Amino acid sequence: MRRLPAELRHPLFLLGAATYGGLALYRHAGARSVHWPPLPELVRHHLTDLLTLPLLLTLALWALRRLYFRQPAFVLPASWIFSAWLVVAVWFEGLLPRFDARATADWLDVGAYALGGLLFWRWLNRPART
Repeated sequence: MRRLPAELRHPLFLLGAATYGGLALYRHAGARSVHWPPLPELVRHHLTDLLTLPLLLTLALWALRRLYFRQPAFVLPASWIFSAWLVVAVWFEGLLPRFDARATADWLDVGAYALGGLLFWRWLNRPART
């Protein structure tokens, strides 16, 4: 049996993916059918935004290492992380609310995306250990 790639075995990535999945389950299924206690507003509204860039950029790093650069030492440049933050922030907080009534613009989300980008840059954007 093959093991997961090093990027996807990182404890912070696994914790983030499990947390993101748990919050999605809470939001979509649990809140309607199971009467779980309400989560604090900060957790409910901003934790998924905080986890977005670390999860997205880790998957991008893994794909780029496997499909394009083919080097386990490749790390994403800071300009790529900043660009990902800018695109996500503009799309989800600037453009999407104009076209989808269910989406709302929240500047705290922009800060959560930025903090997530910094978390990725500091702890997840490292050369792969085999």
